[in-house]
Amino acid sequence: MRYADGGGLSERGRATREAVRLQAAQWFAQDVPAAEIARRLRVSTNAVYTWRRRWRAEGEAGLASKGPGGSSCRLDQPRLDRLAQAVEQGQPCMGSARISAGPWLGSPI
Repeated sequence: MRYADGGGLSERGRATREAVRLQAAQWFAQDVPAAEIARRLRVSTNAVYTWRRRWRAEGEAGLASKGPGGSSCRLDQPRLDRLAQAVEQGQPCMGSARISAGPWLGSPI
């Protein structure tokens, strides 16, 4: 599935997840066991262990959201312009023979 901003979560979703991690950081400071934090936050213990390692190494800044995931676009501007033009023009109709052709489907009808 694709998302509008390119990542798996919206800005609001990332903020919510970050708040959960920051709550975990408060409990890390109180030496609450990882299994108990996982139960309270309803996340996996592996996630809590990962967060705790980052918290120990970088503090709360290590638990901050890093923004939307995914790689950046590899197309240069001329190719992006050509792509936009092709999308605006639309795809010409090729008919059912084109769709059904190919070695995996046998010969066209």
